[in-house]
Amino acid sequence: MDKSSLENLVNDINTEEMLKEKLFYTKKHAAEILTQDEIDAAFDFCKGYREFLDYAKTERRAVAFAENLAKQNGFVEFEAGVKYNKGDKVYLNNRGKAIILAVIGEKSLYEGVKISAAHIDSPRLDLKPNPLYEDTELALFKTHYYGGIRKYQWTAIPLSLHGVFAKKDGSVIEVNIGEDENDPVFIVNDLLPHLAGEQSKRTLSQGIKGEELNILIGSKPFKDDSESELVKLSILNILYDKYGITEDDFLSAELEAVPAFKAKDVGFDRSMIGAYGHDDRVCAYPALTAILDIENPQKTAVVVLADKEEIGSQGNTGLESDFLRFFIRDLAIMQGGDGTVALRNSRCLSADVNAGMDPTFQDV
Repeated sequence: MDKSSLENLVNDINTEEMLKEKLFYTKKHAAEILTQDEIDAAFDFCKGYREFLDYAKTERRAVAFAENLAKQNGFVEFEAGVKYNKGDKVYLNNRGKAIILAVIGEKSLYEGVKISAAHIDSPRLDLKPNPLYEDTELALFKTHYYGGIRKYQWTAIPLSLHGVFAKKDGSVIEVNIGEDENDPVFIVNDLLPHLAGEQSKRTLSQGIKGEELNILIGSKPFKDDSESELVKLSILNILYDKYGITEDDFLSAELEAVPAFKAKDVGFDRSMIGAYGHDDRVCAYPALTAILDIENPQKTAVVVLADKEEIGSQGNTGLESDFLRFFIRDLAIMQGGDGTVALRNSRCLSADVNAGMDPTFQDV
């Protein structure tokens, strides 16, 4: 090959490389596109995220967290019929299980609003309406699982109990047991390896069956050997002394069991967070903190943190209901506009968790 041909070949190669660099999409590692200051800011932001993960393990707790932060940042409870002005900050608590936050914009709602939506419910174990029973001198709760869980992952780990008892007199008693380091925790039993011969023959999805997800809550009998179900009686006596509840109150209770683990840094470099409930608090927390920082937006900014996504967004706190549409309609009416037109001109970023690549299971 003569010199001229070699130069042409080199030029062609350089041209191809330049075109590829210009036209191809090249996936880059975060370290290539983030500055050290941005990485430090991300780590700092996640300190608050870990606190959110530890506190907001249920949708009720997430709403309580969001409402408290909103009040601290100048948000007031929304009132239908009140005309709000640009820069006003309002929130709507929907039955303690979903929440909307809004900052009124300079432009009319006729021009639409900007919405960020995420969900705050996560897969868990719910107690059945009449859950407490005694068997072989142990007291347990019957459960049914909420959302998609891998049932074998819920055995032999510490569980905490959250929720409310709605009593006949109209009062509501909040329950939060197992998160404080001095609290007791609860567990779902599993078999010892040398007793699990038959269980080990099951498929992985059936290793633990739904009806076997019973939560162990006590073993100490009441100090009276003349009656049956003494362990159950002992548990009910403890609950009555602490909360003033009887077994009938479980019929109107809403109680959820979740992992009692705290959020922890993962890896020598602390570059990851291990915790229950990333789905979808990893989106809910940034949406919440973003709207807290907004001042005088052009268009009204709205964040909705919703319940029931894990089971199809049904119910009056899920996004299949009309609570968000009614909220925007009410705001539009207060400005003399049309709620339908406001919705038609709105845009929504609906964000949910995504799974990272696991090098061990790349085929999925």
